[in-house]
Amino acid sequence: MTTTMTDERAALDAAVRAAAAHADEADRTGRLSGEAVAAVTATALPRHFVPARWGGAESTFRELTEAVVELGEACASTAWCAAMFAYTGRFAAHLPIDGQRDLWDGTPGALLVPGLVPAGSAEETEGGFLLRGRWRYVSGVEFADWALIAGPASGGVEPRFFAVPRADYTCEPTWDAVGMRATGSHTLAVEEAFVPAHRTALFKEVMGGLNHTSQAPQHNVPLPAVGGLTCISALIGAARGALASATRTAAAKRAVAPPSGAPRTGGPPPAGDAASLAVATSAARIEAAELLIDQVVSALDAGEGRPRAFENANRASYAASLLVEAVNALMRSAGTAAQDRGDPLQRCWRDVTVGCSHAALRPERAAPGFVEALAART
Repeated sequence: MTTTMTDERAALDAAVRAAAAHADEADRTGRLSGEAVAAVTATALPRHFVPARWGGAESTFRELTEAVVELGEACASTAWCAAMFAYTGRFAAHLPIDGQRDLWDGTPGALLVPGLVPAGSAEETEGGFLLRGRWRYVSGVEFADWALIAGPASGGVEPRFFAVPRADYTCEPTWDAVGMRATGSHTLAVEEAFVPAHRTALFKEVMGGLNHTSQAPQHNVPLPAVGGLTCISALIGAARGALASATRTAAAKRAVAPPSGAPRTGGPPPAGDAASLAVATSAARIEAAELLIDQVVSALDAGEGRPRAFENANRASYAASLLVEAVNALMRSAGTAAQDRGDPLQRCWRDVTVGCSHAALRPERAAPGFVEALAART
């Protein structure tokens, strides 16, 4: 390992430890700890997709996925926000060079968050646009330096992404979900902000993966080919966390169970095979989900994201359904103790359930495009 790789590995390890140490508190309070955010900021994740000209890593989908999965096993909310910080850099790489300079010149690790659903209003004016509106479900907005938000929802201005600095927006605390509680997916509000034209990029170009400033494969991939990956990496980690917790519980139950055929002598009831079966089948489901995501990552890093966009979306959505099945089985078999507020299994279960409900992971959204693509090949 080079010194840089060693330092990056050490920084990621520190972020994983910080995420794990504050996971229960984050779930209880609904807010990431400052220590966990600082630890993530110190990693290479915020600059993962930032162009190399600004000191960014301009790195691969595989490296990011592996790092986010690790974080997700410690705390799904921390991992989710880390993924948003990283992936927003990929969107912002579509900005004109002067816009990129505003974001990253001297600060390649700036924290960026996305608002992908067009909202608000925009009025064209000299040199740029006057932007107003509210954007819901902007994960990590409490800690961001910049937001890249889509708009307008309607009107005469062609939809585009607007890069808005922290000073130009406020955060309305509207996120209070049963899972992924500390993602801080609150509402971003802009009363009125001037956004110069060089801090905007056409919505259709960002969504379609058309980049005028970079030839790097990761900067030229349509969003539908990547969308599910943005969300599911943290949830694979959370499912792994659920599996680890359930495995410890099942092993402890087996340790106190009498040998097969021996008479009961009091004490806790034997575990039987139910818990072990749930762990075994859930492990297989999680592994299957990981294999599907491995195919998505391989296609993206090979520059095959565009022709495989609908395949990637279908694989990611099905992988999400496998994760939900896995954590549901683990919870059913774990018994009443797992329902305790302090048990990590129930936290991971809630996180996977809520996270996998995201629009990017809904199978009914992925299926029509996949069927059309499949039909075109036959």
